[in-house]
Amino acid sequence: MENLKKAYFAAGCFWGVEYYFAKVNGVKRAISGYMGGGMPNPGYRDICTGTTGHLEVVEVHYDPSVVEFSELAMLFFEIHDFTQTNGQGPDIGSQYLSAVFYNDKEEKEMMKDIIKELTQKGYSVATSLISTLNTPFFRAEDYHQNYYLTTGKTPYCHTYKKIF
Repeated sequence: MENLKKAYFAAGCFWGVEYYFAKVNGVKRAISGYMGGGMPNPGYRDICTGTTGHLEVVEVHYDPSVVEFSELAMLFFEIHDFTQTNGQGPDIGSQYLSAVFYNDKEEKEMMKDIIKELTQKGYSVATSLISTLNTPFFRAEDYHQNYYLTTGKTPYCHTYKKIF
């Protein structure tokens, strides 16, 4: 597990995002949580107010010898409506916006290239790129982890759509 890298994706409700990333070969863990706001150790009730600045995020632990960051980034765009500006599907609010929290310049440039490609395909991309520097990840409450696996339900606001 020591060779794993982490990636951070916000694509609306973290349940569906976690569901799709957990299925990827090379992904060892997908953890629901919060990033981007100023409140330390926020909880679900806090971020639901839309006033903390946090987004619902999934922390993806992956083996880069099996799956590359670029593959994860492309999947991110294929599992949500990255053109929606006010939330995701029926989930409206600032905590549900589309964003990628990048770890370094290489990830940022990769994301910019993918966004450029999507723009050339005619999409209006609403996804924000945010540095992880001084932006901690806060793990969500246990009842949010592996939600669809635990409940046997399927994602209601995330579906896979082949783009790349």
